[in-house]
Amino acid sequence: MRLFVIDTVATIIFFTAVATLSELFIAGMEPSQVLATRLLMVPIMVLTGRPYTGWRDWLFKQIQPHTQFSTTLLDIAAFLSFQAPVYAATLILAGANWMEIGAAIGSAIIFMVLLARPFGIFVDWARSVFAAETTEKP
Repeated sequence: MRLFVIDTVATIIFFTAVATLSELFIAGMEPSQVLATRLLMVPIMVLTGRPYTGWRDWLFKQIQPHTQFSTTLLDIAAFLSFQAPVYAATLILAGANWMEIGAAIGSAIIFMVLLARPFGIFVDWARSVFAAETTEKP
């Protein structure tokens, strides 16, 4: 239960901050739209936060990367293999067609690659602050 709370809160904080900046400054959304979108995303992050970090933990345990480069690649692989299907399922539920899903996932992959390692670092930092197990060795 402890990791569920830590990982879920870390997920909400990290992605709310990143998505807010993206929606405000890249997408040009109004603050009220950003607030509504971020509030709608909280339940999704609650449902996927710990399952993703559990998946990441399992991959790290199986592969045991030994360098910063291999750790970064593993974070990217974990993030893409978990989040891309979740994003695709979300788009399907929202009524997107296959062309729209392909375009959305294609562009999202760029952000997933860029955010995977910073998010992994943030989750491990949050775990260390609250004296929970971390994926990486200190």
